[in-house]
Amino acid sequence: MTEVGHPVELDISRAWLVDPGTGREGPGELVVRGGVLESVGWLEGTAAAGVDATGVIVAPGFIDLHAHLREPGNEAAETIASGLGAAAHGGFTTVCAMPNTEPPIDVSAAVLAAASAAEASGSPVRLRVLGAVTAGRRGESLAPLGDMAEAGVAGYSDDGAPVASAVLFRSALAYAGSLGLPLLDHAEDVSHGGGGEAADGLISTVLGLRGSPPAAEVTAVARDLAILADVVRDVPTARLHLTHLSTGAALDLVRRARAAGLPVTCDVTPHHVALSDEWLAGARRFAWDAIDDGRRRDPWRDGAIVAPPYDTSTRVNPPLRAPEDAAACLAALVDGTADAVATDHAPHAEIDKAVEFGLAANGISGIETAAGLLLAAVDAGRLPLLRAIEALTTGPARVLGRDDVPAPGFVEGRPADLVVIDRAARWAVSPETLASRGRNSPLLGLELPGRVLLSVAGGRLAYRAPD
Repeated sequence: MTEVGHPVELDISRAWLVDPGTGREGPGELVVRGGVLESVGWLEGTAAAGVDATGVIVAPGFIDLHAHLREPGNEAAETIASGLGAAAHGGFTTVCAMPNTEPPIDVSAAVLAAASAAEASGSPVRLRVLGAVTAGRRGESLAPLGDMAEAGVAGYSDDGAPVASAVLFRSALAYAGSLGLPLLDHAEDVSHGGGGEAADGLISTVLGLRGSPPAAEVTAVARDLAILADVVRDVPTARLHLTHLSTGAALDLVRRARAAGLPVTCDVTPHHVALSDEWLAGARRFAWDAIDDGRRRDPWRDGAIVAPPYDTSTRVNPPLRAPEDAAACLAALVDGTADAVATDHAPHAEIDKAVEFGLAANGISGIETAAGLLLAAVDAGRLPLLRAIEALTTGPARVLGRDDVPAPGFVEGRPADLVVIDRAARWAVSPETLASRGRNSPLLGLELPGRVLLSVAGGRLAYRAPD
């Protein structure tokens, strides 16, 4: 049996192939020899009989634009090695690590140290490091962006916090653009009640939690887009990516900005698509089931509350929003306003979550459950399978725009980069089935559709499901 890190030999026949590179999906077969994709064939007629998207599917390996791997400084929550293992379990073969570590990744030496840790892990999953925008992520002065570019960063972000200074944001956007790299911003205006515990609305009021209004995100997005419009006149290569957008109003701003020709992209997370603020009260239904004929259903009256309230694994920033906002995130994903799904994988040690709700660290450990949540939306008829795969592959690849990230697709003669999923299988999310050190997921105890059988990165085995 091939071991993790070794070249793979594969003969996959009568599977459902999803190729976002060509926009094609259907019955097919492929052969991998010595880690190289030797041949791809599409089946037709009687040879394709009985093969559909409910069985085994094969897609290019997923790309995550946004993960927190915690090393250095908080290895109890995650290490680069454990994070790459979790990524492979989730079907991801490229992972972008956020720089909010301790100390932050804000100098070239820290970038190179992260790359060395990835190499030492033995995982073939590619690590792409994002450098901090400001020194120490303190928002006071720019970090050495040029030096980090030479060290190989994929872009820049102060995620976990916004770049509050408009002057610094403008300078960073122009500098990053001149280097050909994107700036990924955490869009939050903290003057609108920074530190909110939940989305402002019915649920936060009933639970007595401090609310974070949609305006905190919307005003920040509006500011970022206005600055981008100014910067691109002088630096046409400037690129802005807005990460983990969670409100319909903010997504509408992006939709209009793109129609006007601004070089802006954005992503949504699986949890902002599939979950809603009802989960803080103990509901465990998907967000699309919380709306009936365009109106929000009362979770207390219709029996949706099945778990205790104040589960700290549901505390995340931006917060889980109302079902209407979740529907807007899903709609943006379907119509392409949201270029990508990014996990915002945020593992935490138990000590940081087993506290009072208002004291709990923000974040969901989500890189292993991302595909399952999207496939749940596919199963519900809310999201086409091809579009879900595009949002996990070609979408994030376009955001990065990097030559060292293979263009997702089935290309003969190239090292295989793929994920094999049993769509007919469901798997139970539990501490025992998660590879991440962070078990802080509100999905524990639930089952998700689509079991990852195999992940192959650069022709080498990254993950194989146990027999």
